[in-house]
Amino acid sequence: MSEGAPAGALTVEDLGRMAYGPAFERQRDAHERILRARESGGPLTGIVLLVEHDPPVITLTRRAAPNLIATREHLARLGVDLAETDRGGDITYHGPGQLVVYPIFDLQRLGWNLHRHMRELEQVVIDACAHWGVEARRDPGATGVWVGEQPPAKVCALGVRVRRWVSMHGLALNVTTNLAHFDLIVPCGLAGRPVTSLERLLGARCPSMSEAKERLAAGLQRATGLERWVSSV
Repeated sequence: MSEGAPAGALTVEDLGRMAYGPAFERQRDAHERILRARESGGPLTGIVLLVEHDPPVITLTRRAAPNLIATREHLARLGVDLAETDRGGDITYHGPGQLVVYPIFDLQRLGWNLHRHMRELEQVVIDACAHWGVEARRDPGATGVWVGEQPPAKVCALGVRVRRWVSMHGLALNVTTNLAHFDLIVPCGLAGRPVTSLERLLGARCPSMSEAKERLAAGLQRATGLERWVSSV
């Protein structure tokens, strides 16, 4: 955070491509920074981490094992890692071409509850999709952002955890993701629900990863109303 940042500061840190484990450590560090700011009265209220996970990885909660279709040997042959996670949700895939956004927010200082936090994240993605010409929406029966009909396809998955009213984890937007890797799992434990990407929906009009990062970071700034600072990483 820059010296002299005003009250209610939001930093955006682009991690580029990074394996899941080191990125999770960056989340933990950000969580501690937010807590220290709360306790000291400092201005830092949110940190947004932007990353593509490379090598690709399947993350799952303890209850999600039945929704892992591929064997560990098959995953190893494909170069796909497997990692347990403490976020909410079930099982999902992360890899190059997918924009993962980790908003580490002090929900207490924002005045948000968990429900509002989830709905704000969904709305940021819905608004971004509308900007790119994709009609996306919520599904009353399933968290995330969806497109199309009968059945709708998920373009963005969400899964969060809140500890001491500071959020961790976040959202994963499929930009140019290798969708074949979702066949290794039952995504989010929702059998029969397809997954899609902006590339599949838009073809040559698909936004670049840098454009997607900027659009979602700007949307989170608007949602929180915080002053934005960009960190060089």
